[in-house]
Amino acid sequence: MIVGSGPAGYTAAIYAGRANLCPVVVCGLQMGGQLTQTTIVENFPGYPDGVDANQMMMEMQQQAERFGAEIMSGVVTDVDFSNKPAVVTLDDGEKIEADTVIIATGASAKYLGLPDEVKYNGRGVSGCATCDGFFYRKKVTAVVGGGDTACEDALYLAQLCTKVYLVVRKPFLRASKIMQERVMATENIEILFEHNATGLYGENGVEGMHVVKRKGEADEQHYDVAIDGFFLAIGHTPNSEVFRKWVDTDEVGYICTVGNTQQTRTPGLFVAGDVCDPTYRQAVVAAATGCKAALEAERYLQTI
Repeated sequence: MIVGSGPAGYTAAIYAGRANLCPVVVCGLQMGGQLTQTTIVENFPGYPDGVDANQMMMEMQQQAERFGAEIMSGVVTDVDFSNKPAVVTLDDGEKIEADTVIIATGASAKYLGLPDEVKYNGRGVSGCATCDGFFYRKKVTAVVGGGDTACEDALYLAQLCTKVYLVVRKPFLRASKIMQERVMATENIEILFEHNATGLYGENGVEGMHVVKRKGEADEQHYDVAIDGFFLAIGHTPNSEVFRKWVDTDEVGYICTVGNTQQTRTPGLFVAGDVCDPTYRQAVVAAATGCKAALEAERYLQTI
């Protein structure tokens, strides 16, 4: 069984299907994974002109089905590896036995919780500067956050954009000293300390953000900033909760692997994609780990 239907899950299904392992893919809440929240993917090999994200994931699904993968809707609510085979429970109560399980549930970008983030999702709002920054060349963008990830995103966008606002709710950056120095030294990055984004506006996409400076203080100020893109860099939440009895995780919840493999501490339970990757979170990397997980699952099955 493969839990998750993003690049990691479908790649694992392709390899498992070609090895006659009878893979079953449980798609989760979002068929195609987080990638379907973006529009055009331009950095995945094999698409010189870019490709619509939903089209790419449909093609991955079709390729997996061509090799015999069974695609199921549903959400995994429990797994039991205390006996062999493992028992996987879905949200409709169905229980499925599996000799191996590959976790490919991804990690969800944290949002501020503004209704406008949903309204403009894919039309100016993004949780991945590396994925979507290319579309904002010679435009003005804003990055929300004050840690290393936010600074890295701002520096990346500064190479593409005419102006980058870094929206920081604290009067200081939490990022490492070297990252702070790099941001401070970049002329087209303006740091908005003690600012909170309270909303977005625009006709056919994001055209600006509503901000408040020194919220709750006597000198609180409200004003608007014209931008073309709004990037969230306040962290990700790995979707690992249901599996934590059977795996080791870091302090955030990313699943830890055994050595340079996709194996978890539980024999027969593998992991791939963003749920075990706090560093890269790229579709091509996720696909590669999906390949590794399927190959390792095949080798494991040969030993039992």
